[in-house]
Amino acid sequence: MNKLIGFLFLFFTFFVQSQELNCTVKVNSEKIGSTNLNVFKTLETALNEFVNKTIWTTDDYKSSERINCSFTIVVDSYEADQFNASIQIQSSRPGYNSTYASPIFNFNDKNFNFKYIEFESLLYNPNSFDSNLIGVISFYCNLIVALDKDTFSKLGGSSSFEVAQNIASQGQSTSYKGWSQNDGNNSRFYLISDILSGTYSSFRDALYDYHFLGIDLMYKDPKAAKENILLALNDMNKVHNARPNAFLTRVFFDAKSDEIVSIFSGGPKMALEPVLDVLNRINPLNSTKWSSIKN
Repeated sequence: MNKLIGFLFLFFTFFVQSQELNCTVKVNSEKIGSTNLNVFKTLETALNEFVNKTIWTTDDYKSSERINCSFTIVVDSYEADQFNASIQIQSSRPGYNSTYASPIFNFNDKNFNFKYIEFESLLYNPNSFDSNLIGVISFYCNLIVALDKDTFSKLGGSSSFEVAQNIASQGQSTSYKGWSQNDGNNSRFYLISDILSGTYSSFRDALYDYHFLGIDLMYKDPKAAKENILLALNDMNKVHNARPNAFLTRVFFDAKSDEIVSIFSGGPKMALEPVLDVLNRINPLNSTKWSSIKN
């Protein structure tokens, strides 16, 4: 009996530690008006359980290592069991030896239409595309894990990116928007295709250089950390050279622009000319922000 209890304890501990995400899912139904809102609360509860209780990898995550993230679903219209919505996805990771949370991903997907029947079970099956609701959420869960892994080791997220790519491939057999190359340059199709493309490999180099060599070094040597973050910006310049205004450039700066201003405006002084030059070259859309950077 004692051995059985011990085994169950170890199994339960492993199960808890293996869950990768610490996610908050919100369903915003304000646009719907006075319609019965119970289904939206049920959906929100179901998605919180689905995202946080599903095991997305074979890796062992301690409770303190779970990735902080959020999904905000804005329902534009709803009829019977059909939902027309958009979804905002955000994730962050802490700097080493710090309570600071560095944003990694901040993306708005406007093509999130799905079918949901109240109280239906949400189960993840990597070998089948059971619904667009499960497909889209699972795609972004794997993407969040992959991006996070890339910030800790070079190309560390490859296996999770490949799972996301498989979900995207399965989604192409459906009529739902976002999975096809015909659905615009900001689609899930191009997001995962560009990340895994050799043409834009410097995007993944930038994730590592920025976070592991930059953010994680801030507590010890902030000047060297800022120099390594400049190295990451030069990685992104390679993406720009491959294709000006590349989708991944916008993805990177949508998450990082405010943080970059804060980093280079504070701490030990360094020459700002190379920083401002590369920022204005590859991301002129945020030139007003860059002009506010002062030593």
